[in-house]
Amino acid sequence: MSSYQTVTPADTQAFSEFLSKHGQMLLPMVQLIEQSRTALDDVIDVTGRAMIEMILQVSADTLAGVKSPGKKRGDIRHHGSQDGVVHLKERKLCVRRPRLRHRTDGEVDIPAYQSLRTRPRMAQRMMQIMIDGVSTRRYKDVIPRMAESVGISKSAVSRANIEAGEVLLKELAERRFDHLDILIIYLDAIVLGDFHVLGAIGVDGTGAKHVLGLRPGSSENAVVATELLNDLVSKGVKPDRHRLFVIDGAKALRNAIDAVYGSQNPVQRCRIHKVRNVVGHLPKDQHRNARSTLAAAWKLDAKEGRRQVEQLARWHEKKYPSAAASLREGLNEMFTINAMNLPGQLMRCVSTTNIIESAHWGARQRVGRVRKWQSESMALRWSRCAFEAASKQFRKVMGHQQLWMLKAHLDAMGKEAKLEQAKQVG
Repeated sequence: MSSYQTVTPADTQAFSEFLSKHGQMLLPMVQLIEQSRTALDDVIDVTGRAMIEMILQVSADTLAGVKSPGKKRGDIRHHGSQDGVVHLKERKLCVRRPRLRHRTDGEVDIPAYQSLRTRPRMAQRMMQIMIDGVSTRRYKDVIPRMAESVGISKSAVSRANIEAGEVLLKELAERRFDHLDILIIYLDAIVLGDFHVLGAIGVDGTGAKHVLGLRPGSSENAVVATELLNDLVSKGVKPDRHRLFVIDGAKALRNAIDAVYGSQNPVQRCRIHKVRNVVGHLPKDQHRNARSTLAAAWKLDAKEGRRQVEQLARWHEKKYPSAAASLREGLNEMFTINAMNLPGQLMRCVSTTNIIESAHWGARQRVGRVRKWQSESMALRWSRCAFEAASKQFRKVMGHQQLWMLKAHLDAMGKEAKLEQAKQVG
């Protein structure tokens, strides 16, 4: 059976004294730090602050020589010590550092201290912590071990967050999609506090997903929706082919699609959103019947499916007129994909906005601990970073092997539209 011992403060003090007496063994490590800015995270985990402070002392000794009480030698001399901070990846460690002064030129920098003070890619590292679900008020939760030695301020983290967020937003704004044949565009909004962010995710001919754009504002806002779609056009998703749009049901989105891409593009309304809207107007004892009727209707061909939903609307018309109105609203767009006669697996993929809802869920997981949304720009930055993180987990859509069928249908619609246009001109 293994025995265990507890490290006491006396043990730490003894270890520090040992290092003070045998500091020369650290010279190779000092040179490594000075030359390559090595982070030493593993060293910290094992030896703690005493090791870092000893490294700083050895680095000072290489310039000024080992301290000899009562003797002054050379132009650079020891001048006591003071509190300092070194940066090690996402950590900021408080240490006691030695001071050096030149005989005539004043303070002299300690090479190892200056190297450890540098912070390459701090903003990116802080942002990674942020999007993993830790707000600035809980940042210490992710700092492994030695939490009592870490002093990262909330303001510093927030500044790093803003800087990295702005970089990601700029990258998305400059991203081009000319080389992709985007067949499907999903549009839906996420709510963060009092702010809305409208997002667009596209699916290309291979089934790969792409974050196309984000715009602050609600899906019910026609101006916001139009601006987002115009932004997609400017980035290469041009209205030069027919595409399938899957939306949450907002009329503003449909109007924006017609204005930017044309009214001939097929639009499918999310069936999950429709069910929620309908049952929201019905008492609880009517929910099951409404759900099962709609689910069955969606398995039929477009004409028969619309007839069954209209029959359900007539059934509720007198007692629950708002439910009947919800059933009839956008009825044709509930069966767009049925009219295309797509295979079942692909139908499930394009019948709802689940693809973009999945990205929203990932975003909520990552920003769930943020309690105070200060501005629209903050919501946009966080959404962009969360979508970027979610995109790293993107897989090809279900039924991607059958996307050629959707492409063939869209291409045929495009040819028919061109022929019709030619007849009108002629």
